[in-house]
Amino acid sequence: MEAGAKVWITDDNGDEAWMLAEIVKKHTDKLELQLVESPQKKFSRAIAINDPETGELKYQGVELANTALSEQEKREGLDDDLITLPHLHEPAILHAITERFFQGKIYTWTGPVIIAVNPFQRLPLYTTGILEEYRREGLLRSQGLGDSKSDLGPHVYAVADRSYRQMMGEERKSQAILISGESGAGKTESTKIVMLYLTTLGASSKNQEVDGELSIMERVLQSNPVLEAFGNARTLRNDNSSRFGKFIELGFSRAGHLVGAKVQTYLLEKVRLAFHASGERNYHIFYQILRGSSEEEKKKYRFHEGLTHGLDLPNYFHYTGQGGAPHLREFSDEDGLKYTLKAMQGLGWSHETIEKVIMICAGILHLGQITFDAVTNDDGVDAAVVEEERMLTDAAELIGVDVDKMKTALTERVIVARGQEIRTQLNVERAVDARDALAKTMYGALFLWVVDQVNQSICWQDDSDVRSSTGILDIFGFECFAVNSFEQLCINYTNEALQQQFNKFIFKMEQAEYEREKIDWAFISFPDNQDCLDTIQMKKTGILAMLDDECRLPGGNDKNWANRMYDSFLPNTHQVESENTRFSATPVQKSKAIFCVRHFAGVVQYNAETGFMEKNRDEIPLTAQALFETAPSQLVKDVYSVQKKASAEEVKVGKPAKSKTVGVQFKEQLSSLIDNVEKTEPHYIRCLKPNDAAKPKLLTRKRLTEQLRYGGVLEAVRVARMGYPVRLTHEAFFQRYRMLLPAIPEEKLTWSMEGEDAQKLCVKLLDIVLEEGAKHKAAIGEDGKLDPHEDSISRSEKIRRMQHQPIPLVFPKTDVQLGITKVFMRKPPHDALEAHRVFHQHGSATVIQCWMRGMEKRKQYLILGNAALTAQRAYRGYKGRERWTALRQAVAGQLLTNTFRMQIVRRRYARAKSGTIQFEALYRGYATRKELAAIKVQTNVRMQKQRRMFVKLVSATIALQCALRARVAEKLLFELKREQKDVGKLKQNNEKLKSEMASLRAMLAAQAKGDASRVANEKELEEKQQEIDRLEKRVAHLEAELEQKKALIQQIEAKMKAQRENSASELSKLQHQVHHLNTKHTHRRSTTPPSPGALRDSPSSVSHRKTASGDGHLAPVSENMVSAEVLAEHMAQLRRLEDELEAERDHRRAADGEIIKLRAAMGGVHLSDSDVNALLPKAMESLPPVETDTIDEGDEDDQRLDESPRTNGAKTPAPQDLAPEVTGAEEEKEQAASKKLQEEEKELDEEMTPEVMTALNKLGIDQAKDNRMFNREAAEKKRPSLLKSPSDYLPMIRRGFSSRFEEKEEEPVVSVGWQVEVRNRKEREEALRDDVHRFEVKMKKFNAQLEEGIDSTMWQLNRSTEVEGDVRDEFALKNTNVTVKLQRRSNLFMQAVLTFSSRGGYLGKALGRNRVDKAALEPLSLFDILEVKAGCSGYDHAELPVSGSSKKGKDKKGENRQSSLFLTIKATPTPVAASRSYILRFKSRSARNDMLNGLRGILAEMQVHEGVSISTLQSFDEPEEDENNVLVPLSEVHNAINRERESYDRLLLLLLQSGEDLKEKEDELLNLRGKLESTAKESVEKDRVQANDSKLIMQLSKKLETLLMDNEDLRDQNDRLNSRLIAVECEKMNLMSGTS
Repeated sequence: MEAGAKVWITDDNGDEAWMLAEIVKKHTDKLELQLVESPQKKFSRAIAINDPETGELKYQGVELANTALSEQEKREGLDDDLITLPHLHEPAILHAITERFFQGKIYTWTGPVIIAVNPFQRLPLYTTGILEEYRREGLLRSQGLGDSKSDLGPHVYAVADRSYRQMMGEERKSQAILISGESGAGKTESTKIVMLYLTTLGASSKNQEVDGELSIMERVLQSNPVLEAFGNARTLRNDNSSRFGKFIELGFSRAGHLVGAKVQTYLLEKVRLAFHASGERNYHIFYQILRGSSEEEKKKYRFHEGLTHGLDLPNYFHYTGQGGAPHLREFSDEDGLKYTLKAMQGLGWSHETIEKVIMICAGILHLGQITFDAVTNDDGVDAAVVEEERMLTDAAELIGVDVDKMKTALTERVIVARGQEIRTQLNVERAVDARDALAKTMYGALFLWVVDQVNQSICWQDDSDVRSSTGILDIFGFECFAVNSFEQLCINYTNEALQQQFNKFIFKMEQAEYEREKIDWAFISFPDNQDCLDTIQMKKTGILAMLDDECRLPGGNDKNWANRMYDSFLPNTHQVESENTRFSATPVQKSKAIFCVRHFAGVVQYNAETGFMEKNRDEIPLTAQALFETAPSQLVKDVYSVQKKASAEEVKVGKPAKSKTVGVQFKEQLSSLIDNVEKTEPHYIRCLKPNDAAKPKLLTRKRLTEQLRYGGVLEAVRVARMGYPVRLTHEAFFQRYRMLLPAIPEEKLTWSMEGEDAQKLCVKLLDIVLEEGAKHKAAIGEDGKLDPHEDSISRSEKIRRMQHQPIPLVFPKTDVQLGITKVFMRKPPHDALEAHRVFHQHGSATVIQCWMRGMEKRKQYLILGNAALTAQRAYRGYKGRERWTALRQAVAGQLLTNTFRMQIVRRRYARAKSGTIQFEALYRGYATRKELAAIKVQTNVRMQKQRRMFVKLVSATIALQCALRARVAEKLLFELKREQKDVGKLKQNNEKLKSEMASLRAMLAAQAKGDASRVANEKELEEKQQEIDRLEKRVAHLEAELEQKKALIQQIEAKMKAQRENSASELSKLQHQVHHLNTKHTHRRSTTPPSPGALRDSPSSVSHRKTASGDGHLAPVSENMVSAEVLAEHMAQLRRLEDELEAERDHRRAADGEIIKLRAAMGGVHLSDSDVNALLPKAMESLPPVETDTIDEGDEDDQRLDESPRTNGAKTPAPQDLAPEVTGAEEEKEQAASKKLQEEEKELDEEMTPEVMTALNKLGIDQAKDNRMFNREAAEKKRPSLLKSPSDYLPMIRRGFSSRFEEKEEEPVVSVGWQVEVRNRKEREEALRDDVHRFEVKMKKFNAQLEEGIDSTMWQLNRSTEVEGDVRDEFALKNTNVTVKLQRRSNLFMQAVLTFSSRGGYLGKALGRNRVDKAALEPLSLFDILEVKAGCSGYDHAELPVSGSSKKGKDKKGENRQSSLFLTIKATPTPVAASRSYILRFKSRSARNDMLNGLRGILAEMQVHEGVSISTLQSFDEPEEDENNVLVPLSEVHNAINRERESYDRLLLLLLQSGEDLKEKEDELLNLRGKLESTAKESVEKDRVQANDSKLIMQLSKKLETLLMDNEDLRDQNDRLNSRLIAVECEKMNLMSGTS
């Protein structure tokens, strides 16, 4: 320790434990130090020991610090193992663990021991990937393929893997993993992690679920939640503290597979059941039941409503509410109950057993609620009675014992003396103790029974199957509290025994290291703590032996036991410490019955008067024994039998069994444990708790130091330091200490190790160091210093001599041993070498500082000289610039004065100019506005004059138009009524249609009676096709005739337009008569209107009115003018044609109904008239009448004049009684509409695709005509119609390809018409119409969607037939995400193909995912598709193969359970496969249905347009006939067209209904599959329950036999005990009589 060295010093007052400091100055008797973090804090430490032989100085609480590692060295993992540290002591270990903790590294090696610090947070250290890395590395290392130095850091996985690999080695030696630490250090979690790793390595194909039962691996893991629920509780230090110790032995077969496990428990803390401190909790199972049970279960467990008076249930009950019943931080009690019940079921417990166990726990809670009252009995003594009988009854019934016997056990004490029972009434205090003792006994027995059941579930069946095993010990750590009792003595006794075994193990490891390096180690002694163990466990004279003896005495108590120990260990009067220094007690402590035991971790003070004897006895009173033995519940008897078996001593045959004390039981268990551990290869995990607040990233160094000491880590370090604690490799030793010989030349001792033997160089270096050290010691004078003024030495040597000299390099050579790969040093030589190394570093630093200070001074001198020259030059320049600036300011001042004067004059001129301009502008504006106002007044006056003249002229014109319209209307009304009487033609057509229907009915009846052969049907359909062709020609003829009539009407309108233009020229002559005509017209309209009969007057009256209204002033009509009568006649003829067409449609409706009946009869279905009417449309669409607007919408004044007569009360004819008049404006509108209609028809014809035209021609529909008709109807619908068709009131289904003209966006939610709730026929047809429209739009958009691509998951199944006839299935593609696209090479579907491209990004391709055979992604031609089916046809969809890992494959198989998501495409065979199937799975059923309907539609369209015709409704080539000779009635044409439309509608409706049926069937199949799976699970569960019941019956029968035998033994034992008690009482009476 030299000046400048870093050291660790103890922190006696704070929580740091050790602080890093630097040596400021070293004196002969002390060290001056300063803290590294706070240099202002300086202090000193005195010398504690001075070794005269070695000269080593040891200071009080000072240890050398290790050189800090660089970040690169930390990344390389040089701090993973603390053994590699040069200085291995308490502060070095503490500092290394602290740094790693804040870096997120919670695991650290200390030789073979791993230190685990609880992080109190979830860290990503236990993922499946990390587990796989350690498993893979362990496997490679076991095969000799891995590196001995692992790149993976320290981890609990590494310990578990090392134990498993050593177990599977050649020796097949069993292993043991010992996990220790105090409460909250993470022992339980570490145990779980180790078990998970070992069970994962030991998992095999046999460890799978069989018939619903969990595998061995899962059952072993499921045992943890059950044991934690019954044995763990919340303490002030830990939310999930294990209040018992356990040793889990995992058995493995010869192949390394897990066979089973055994669990052995130690020292359950039963005292917690009756009392726990504030902030703590009782065992988890009680809170889980209270908070996690349902309302029904709470009633079953007697947790009545209103029982708690508003309190939370855990706070209400005495056994759970003492600590406030806090909630856990990590998980809730509700979830904990679910996990516990699930684990119980996984272990194979029946529902009845689980229910009884929970009821026993609930009964124990009710038992704690029993209170007592004090009453005076007949003897005048206070006796306890139960205060509330209901609580007693609830507790007894839930536990399953007799109520009266429980009451006796709580209030009485029974002593058997001489065969007679002596009953004693207990007072209230004793009764409370009896209640708590009964609860502790019951719960302790229940815990042992739970452990026994767990072992039965997870233990192996045959011991021969177990080749080796690995034991995991989760044991409590060393405990030292303010008040220590019997539990702490047992716990510390266990840790003392384990520490001895640990020391032996460490010593053995050290011995192996020395032998491997071939060094001498005979002088090393092994520190042993056997004397401490003897103090506790020695027979007759040990602490536990004396406690057992005191328990056997009738009047024994804790005070007597303490005095007995004092007499044994401290026989002398003033003796305070025993001879072996392990037992001590001061006089003050003796008076308080306190004794101290010095353990390996320190001195612990125990208080003897804390119930040592009661806890050690743990006896069951006779009343409690009778209560359990005679319990009506078999489970209670089984639980008690397990407790009795555990506490009975093994005696010779024929003698009664004796009850063992807790100390004896614990000593035997510990002895067995140590024997098992010594037979195995041990591995150690020391768990540390960084802070008591359970907070992440918080570490208390003092608490960590205590745990290092209590955990035995520092003891292990002390064992290691007994030999050679400092170990360096040859390279590190040479590079570190070569600098001690700077004067040795290169020839004698090289500086580089390249090409040299490292061991020889180290030996040479050590020899020279010792030689130079001896010379140095001889040269030192009496004062211990060298002369720094010697002439022959160098400057650096002078500097070194002027400094404080370190201790001489003189030490025994045996203290430094050179092994094969390392140099081993003891502490004195290492400290001497380090002191000289620091001394040389300081000397070199001083020389360098001298040179650097000289260089700094010279540099300062040069800088100052240069600065002086620079300052002089700057001053001279400043003076010159100052004079030059004064000259510039004078010139600038003169220029500024001139500029300012100029600005003043300029501003005056600008103001004068601006004022003049504003004045001129104001005057000019005034004059201009005055002139414009006069012009505006003149304009308005002239406009008013002209407007008055125009209004008068318009009024006269409107009057003339009204008169003319009235005359035309009267004429048209007369013609319409005359034409309505002509019905002869309609009757003739009706009779003709009836005859055709009769002949058709007779022909169909004859065919039905004869034979229903296909030839006859085809002939009939051929005739119908011919009839349809004739009807089409007839329809074309009628349409041509209708076009001619319309052309004639257009000619007439053109002539009327010319006439109107001539009349307009004559109107100018009537201007002087406008007023007279208006007055006369108004007078005639205001009089009483004529009766309807007057409208039917003779033509003479009409002409008379014409003359009167015209007054002789109208211009003569020209010869080319068309009269209104002619126009009305043509209009009437046109309406007659339309009425005839409407009548023909009615006949067609009747004929279609008859045809529907005949077709249904041919199919075996009989339809009524109502059914036929439901299938037929409500009304036929008639051709709209040719009408024109009556009023020019652009003339607003005319509209006002037309409305004025109505306001005056005049009645106008109804719209259906008046024929419209065609005016010039109306004619122009009609021509524009006709022109627009022709353009729309032309565009529509261009938009029609060849495929649609071909399909319409095959259906017998002339699409061009249909388009024109549709456009004409659309155009005429825009004009108001006076005649209404039935179709305007009743909705019609859209037939044919109407969706092509009304493309609307598809609604996001489609409601099918078959599922819509309707109230009448109209709503149903509207719903069906909407569904058909959406279906057509969807089918039209499907081709575009398929060309863009549809995503799905695909399997390609190639099925081939072997030579033997066997069928072999081969999947060329498995569970691959593909995009299905349609690629068309021409307009023909025959040349189109379906392509399948696999989906996946760049990362997927780089990782090699979705790599499939190229042949499997070949395109599929539409011509090769045979059929498209819904579902997975030809293969079970649940058995489809999947790719990827087993876990992912299992998840993917779960996706294949829904058959409604699959679609199968069957293709033509190939030379390789007899059949090909493409199985596609979609994300939803709607996507599957769209693909199914779309593909079927494409295949149907390809068949219709490009394939052979498959329908019997086809036209054959016939000889051409003269079109002029073919006359087809218009009604027949419409009948044929509507029949085809109805067939199309029927197909659409059937298709929609079949789709709905398919969805319903798929839903039914899914429901059936779910029911089948549930039924299968129930069947398996029933079989398992039956098997368990049979096993349970066998076990119960065996236990019953055992109980009977035990009962006989108990009787004999009771007899002997009674006789002994009688003898004892007699002796006692004799002694009393003798004393008296």
